[in-house]
Amino acid sequence: MIKHTILLTMMAAGMYGQVFEVGVHGGVSRLSGRNIGTISTGAPGGGIQTTLEDGWRMGFRMTLNNWSFFAHEFGYAYNRTQLRFATTPPEESGMAIHQGLYNFLVYATPEGTKVRPFATGGVHFSNFVPPGASVTQGGGSNKFGVNYGGGIKVRVTEMWGIRFDVREYLTGKPFDLPGASGKLRHMEVSAGFSFMM
Repeated sequence: MIKHTILLTMMAAGMYGQVFEVGVHGGVSRLSGRNIGTISTGAPGGGIQTTLEDGWRMGFRMTLNNWSFFAHEFGYAYNRTQLRFATTPPEESGMAIHQGLYNFLVYATPEGTKVRPFATGGVHFSNFVPPGASVTQGGGSNKFGVNYGGGIKVRVTEMWGIRFDVREYLTGKPFDLPGASGKLRHMEVSAGFSFMM
C-alpha cells in the first residue's frame, strides 16, 4: 500500500510538473520579548524573574512545489536555549523548544529557475520543554503561533540545492507564569541543503 502511494505521488508530480523537496537546515535562534514571568519563592511578593536566551536550531523541511509560483511546506525544528533565572549570581539551565510548522511559499521566479527568492507565512506550534522534563513523556508547555519571513533557494545540481531562510515566529509565552505579558518573538536565521525530485 505504501509503495503504491509513493508511486502515485511521484507520477502525479511528473504529470503536473510538481517538484518535491526535502532538506535539513541549521542556524541560530534570536529571542526577544524573552521575559516569560516570575517563579514564586514562597516569600510574600517575592519571585525570580525568568527569561529565555538565544540559542541554536536544527531541523528539516518538506516542500511541495505544486504550482509555478506557489508551494506548501511542512517542517520540524529542534531549538536549544537557556532558561535564565535572575538570581545573584544569575543561574542558567539548558532547555529545548520543539517546533512543528506549515507554511505557504510564494516564489519570485517560476518553477525550474535556478535561483528562487521566496516569501512565506504560516502557522506553527512550539513545545517548550523545561529542564528535567521530557517531551516523550508529555512534558512541556505547548503554544501556537504564526510565522513569516523569506529566503532564497539555489539549485546547485539537478537533484541538490541550498537554501537560506530568515523567519520570525510569534508565540504565546510558555508555562503561564505570573507577570508574563505580550508575545515571544523568535527569529530564525538558517542555512541548509535540499534533495529535489
